Amino acid sequence: MTTRIEKDSMGEMPVPAEAYYGAQTARAVQNFPISGLKPHPAFVWGTAVIKKCAAMANMSTGRLSSVIGNAIVAAADEVLAGELADQFVVDPFQAGAGTSHNMNANEVLANRALELMGLPRGDFSTLHPNDHVNMAQSTNDVIPTAIRLASLEMLDPLLEVLEVLELALAAKGNEFDHILKSGRTHLQDAVPIRMGQEFGAYSAAVRKNREGLEGCIPALLELGIGGTAVGTGLNAEPAYIKAMIEELTVATGFPLIASPDLFEAMQNMDPFLALSSALRRTAVNLGRIANDLRLLASGPRTGLDEIRLPAIQPGSSIMPGKINPSMAEMTNMVCFQVIGCDQAIMLAAQAGQLELNVMMPLISWNLTFSMEILKNCVQKFTESCINEITANEARCRRYLEDSLGLVTVLAPYIGYNASAAIAKESVASGRSIREIVLEQGLMAAEELDKIMQPEHLTEPGLPKQETR
Repeated sequence: MTTRIEKDSMGEMPVPAEAYYGAQTARAVQNFPISGLKPHPAFVWGTAVIKKCAAMANMSTGRLSSVIGNAIVAAADEVLAGELADQFVVDPFQAGAGTSHNMNANEVLANRALELMGLPRGDFSTLHPNDHVNMAQSTNDVIPTAIRLASLEMLDPLLEVLEVLELALAAKGNEFDHILKSGRTHLQDAVPIRMGQEFGAYSAAVRKNREGLEGCIPALLELGIGGTAVGTGLNAEPAYIKAMIEELTVATGFPLIASPDLFEAMQNMDPFLALSSALRRTAVNLGRIANDLRLLASGPRTGLDEIRLPAIQPGSSIMPGKINPSMAEMTNMVCFQVIGCDQAIMLAAQAGQLELNVMMPLISWNLTFSMEILKNCVQKFTESCINEITANEARCRRYLEDSLGLVTVLAPYIGYNASAAIAKESVASGRSIREIVLEQGLMAAEELDKIMQPEHLTEPGLPKQETR
């Protein structure tokens, strides 16, 4: 591999000849060959937006020449268009705060801007990564701002797929609303429920999770950009800070505002912790729903078999014809991963010290990774599982008729103890509850039929019937 020599404050460093990054990035690549992972594209996008807007803001204050500033803007536009993506190479497990990622962006934009000006890469006497691309900035205000922008950018598509899932579950609730089945608590027979009520509850849970994620947006809109190193704004003019918020608002379309306390915005990772917590809550509910679907679809001969999940692939390399709940299993795995990411983010958030949280690279990667896999998971779960679920009405009816939970319907009329005795007798003898009630003369057949009518079993209240 051919190389060129670039210099940073520590001296000379060989850099791949074709690379747009420079010495500091090359050092980071050498120092942190940890995971083989790269920064999420949304995080790169957020960083590039900041660099573009900083150049524009610095030109507006007169601090940066238009020749250099416009070259940086043009280079940033290329990155925002998806070009040069392979030049962002620093492992997420890197030096604290994200200095290596910030300098990766500074060097790529500086070298590409130099090319656009007709100058060779590495000719930093004209356009420098720190002096010009990073003008009025610090890693310490760039990185938390980039995480905010990346999070906002990724939230919209996640919220969209969650709404589609919510509506798909509601549609299944309507489709299955006529199906009576046995409810279950403690995995034991319970009072009857309609399958539509089960799916309606799933839809409501997803809606609440979606609303919880939406509630994280206001805190993400508050930016600490302009605080520079510790929140004082050293080396950043007030006019630059104002211009940055305006430029970023135009560039992203988000209604961004300057944080009323730049110190807090740089020290406190609460907005990211809140978003991660909302992602975790969403994952917990999705995992619970996936578990229910796997249980309800278990069998088909030796399980519950109340619903059928779509067959999307063979389920076994040894058992012919076996079909597994593959999409629900995938959903469980994604949910477990998101919960694990939240734990890492929580630990990183509390590890901040004094004026800075140096664990921001870990927060960034886990947050963007969680949103990416959750979005993809929800979309496939909806398309390839929820939309194609069918109900086994005959099985549901049979379980309902055999369920001991039916004795609960009798309790207001014959009392709790008598109802419990009937349940015990049913278990011991294998006879139906109806048969035992009639045999013992506890209720006339006509009276019993009226009480046991389906419309009385899954709604509040009692059928109009004289109590004993």
